[in-house]
This record gives sequence, structure tokens and C-alpha cells, in this order.
Amino acid sequence: MTKPGEHEASANLSAILEAIPHRYPFLLIDRITEYVAYEHAVMLKNVTINEGFFQGHFPEHPVMPGVLVVEAMAQAAGVFAVRSIGKEGQDHIVYLMGLDSVRFRRPVVPGDQLWIRVEKQRIRENVWRVGATAEVDGERAAEAVLTAMIRHRDQWTEDG
Repeated sequence: MTKPGEHEASANLSAILEAIPHRYPFLLIDRITEYVAYEHAVMLKNVTINEGFFQGHFPEHPVMPGVLVVEAMAQAAGVFAVRSIGKEGQDHIVYLMGLDSVRFRRPVVPGDQLWIRVEKQRIRENVWRVGATAEVDGERAAEAVLTAMIRHRDQWTEDG
């Protein structure tokens, strides 16, 4: 089990794939660059013109949809929570329950590196509340407070 305050400098894509069920083309996190269990994490999304959503949003002026920026923050929060729980967390899924204080500050475009920071605000049983920010070149692109429930993969189908 990961201890509170345990620090990890960097982790590759396999660590992300172990923590959350998302896969291409919906996986929106490329690397964990900083991680302190139960405290905070920083993750990176390299935004490329090859992303499928740029074909329609918007072909003449490609902008990453805000809902996908929020999804990237939610995925980062999920990775952070599951890795904090430790080995037993690998059999769990994080379900987004709520979004508060969502703000968009600048567009995210092809070529940007989206740096996502998530920070624990509160944990009550299996419900986590996490503050999240997304930045490009040190400038805030988006922010939100996310609430999520962590449940065992089999538990959702057993008790609805």
C-alpha cells in the first residue's frame, strides 16, 4: 500500500494504464511527472493535431473541447486516487460524481503541453474531492473541483 506523503518523481504510460480503464482514443494522460500519495500529482497531456476531435472542433481553428480538458483532469484525479490506494486500488474504478467551480481561462490548441495538477481536498470513505488545474506554458487553461467515488469493479453490478 502506498503511504501518505510517499513521493514518486515520474511514471510512464504503463502506470497510467494500470490505474484507469481508459484506452486510446479516449486516454487523455500521457505521463505522471510528479506524485505524492494522498497529497497531489502532476500529469502531462501532449496535445497533437492528430487528435480525432480536431477534425470537427474546429477544422479552420482547432481547439481542444473544454469538456475534454475537464475529462483529462478527471482522468488525472482517477490515476492519483487509485495509485494512492495502492495495489488493492487496481481492482477499482473511479466514477465521476460532480464538478464544481469549472472555469476555462484559455484555449488549448495543437502543440500545447497540458500540465494537470490534482490535489486532494477531502476523502470520506470511498468519496474523494480533488482540486484540479490545467496549465499551458505556465498559464492556467482550466480549473475545477472534482468529486468522485471509488468502487470495486464488481461492486457496481452487485448493488447498482
